[in-house]
Amino acid sequence: MIKENNSAQQKLELVYIENLVPQNHLLRKIDKCIDFSFIRELTKEYYCLDNGRPAIDPIVLFKMLLIGYIFGIRSERRLVEEIEVNIAYRWFLGFSLSEKIPDHSTISKNRTKRFSESDVYQKIFDKIVDIAIEKKLVSGKILYTDSTHIKANANKNKFTNEEITASTKDYLNDLDDAVNKSREDHGQTPLKKKLPDKIEKNRKVSTTDPDSGFMTRDGKPKGFFYLEHRTVDGRYNIILDSYVTPGNINDDEPYVDRVDTIIDKFKFDTKYAVADAGYSTAPTIKKLSEKSYQAVLGFRMGPHVKGKFTKLRFQYVPEHDLYVCPGAAPLRYKTTTRQGYKEYVSDKFYCDNCSLREKCLTSDKADVRTIRRHVWEELKEKVFDFLRSDKGNGIYKRRKETIERSFADSKELHGLRYARFRGLPKVSEQCLLTSVAQNIKKIALVLSRQCSYS
Repeated sequence: MIKENNSAQQKLELVYIENLVPQNHLLRKIDKCIDFSFIRELTKEYYCLDNGRPAIDPIVLFKMLLIGYIFGIRSERRLVEEIEVNIAYRWFLGFSLSEKIPDHSTISKNRTKRFSESDVYQKIFDKIVDIAIEKKLVSGKILYTDSTHIKANANKNKFTNEEITASTKDYLNDLDDAVNKSREDHGQTPLKKKLPDKIEKNRKVSTTDPDSGFMTRDGKPKGFFYLEHRTVDGRYNIILDSYVTPGNINDDEPYVDRVDTIIDKFKFDTKYAVADAGYSTAPTIKKLSEKSYQAVLGFRMGPHVKGKFTKLRFQYVPEHDLYVCPGAAPLRYKTTTRQGYKEYVSDKFYCDNCSLREKCLTSDKADVRTIRRHVWEELKEKVFDFLRSDKGNGIYKRRKETIERSFADSKELHGLRYARFRGLPKVSEQCLLTSVAQNIKKIALVLSRQCSYS
């Protein structure tokens, strides 16, 4: 028997909003663990305290934004609509069931005018990290770094080709010195500096969002993107840094500077800095070799011909500065190139009479084998030797549980696949607030579990 419910919703009821929000709701856990009163102090300089109309409490405004980022609501108009009908959202913001919710334009005007070009989002992010440190959720001993691409709000077919002046890489002077030292050690003439301080490059510049960069990478979509360079802590995956660049910047360019910024800002005693093989370039490893922490970087296989012996099959003998091939023949030093590679070449006599010739020589026309060794190759070998150890391998394997999981949550749950806005400052704002949302969610869930176990 079915009992029909035909009663109209016209009853006058007296309710207590506190009783309508489930005790295990995420926003209850967040409200219990985090005091947001610091936002009022951080934003005080952007308000006039003795003139003008009464402003909406900045804590309410930022809490509204955080609700949108926590629950993946991308539109500010849609966010206000959801808050109007969601009792938990109203409770979290301190609104009664009948109070009017601030208009969506209030959020956007504060974002685009009052807080535009300010560092308030970065300060809020840093404060949340400080709270995580105070609650013993961050150790700072192992830092995991990676980057992810964010689709820019721009049409990939609308662009202009422009000549852009770029500074030469800061490591090139060190590389030139290392190259010339290698040549002098082998009795060769040093090379003259050839690169200018500035170089001209032709790049695609979006007419819709000029701050974005045209990305062309193997296995990645082509178009205009941004890159978020993120670092997380190894203990509870708390995000420690979010830094945004155009999509045409190499992953390793800002890496060392960002790790150093984190260590200096939060006073960490970092032991290990972990990143994937995209960061294991010679300049990056050279910078890391001068740091107090151990680099744990993925191994990158150099260029090789399929079916032929790779460089790994050749043994380097440092005492004699030569390589030994699989057939036990030596490859002796020939020269050091401007790009920083020492070339070691086999003897044609050995190659002509070698039974492994077909597997060794890289082409039918070649009659000798050449192995290239970077002038900073020894530093790379030290990093990779640690990676092969049990400890290094164990630390590196946790990447999938830390930084990769962090990015997966950002894209699947918090809408970070696409840039909501245009321009580098606004995309940085989106990434920072996404990271804040993930951090306060992690803090609340971890602390609530610890309380339930105790």
